[in-house]
Order: sequence, then C-alpha cells, then structure tokens
Amino acid sequence: MTDDDIIRMTRQIAGFFEPYGHDATVDGIADHIRNFWDPRMRADLLLLAEKSTDNLQPSVIEAVKRLTASD
Repeated sequence: MTDDDIIRMTRQIAGFFEPYGHDATVDGIADHIRNFWDPRMRADLLLLAEKSTDNLQPSVIEAVKRLTASD
C-alpha cells in the first residue's frame, strides 16, 4: 500500500465522520481503522505518521495517537 493510498483512504474516512463533530470524528476514524483495516494497513499508516504528518488531516493524526495509545 502506498502513502498516497493511505492518505486518500484516511481523507475519505475523515470526510465521512466530519459532520459529527471533532471528538466523534476522531473516535470514528480510530474505530474504523481498528475494526476494518488489516494489521498491515494499520502498520503502514503508523509508519507514515512517524515519517511525516504533513499530508494527514489533524483528525487523522489524533486518531493515530489514540490507536497507538490503545495498543
């Protein structure tokens, strides 16, 4: 999975949850990634976030932090 794929997919997920407010958006992104992404996809996202968060939305960055905190 490429970085561009990850960025595109996280933007789609964030866009879906955005109307529900900030906290629900972050929770929804984290829950979606935890429940529906396979471990390789999650690992790719975490590696991307470690390299650079420049292209990730703030809500996605927060969701990644919640994912790593819950592991």
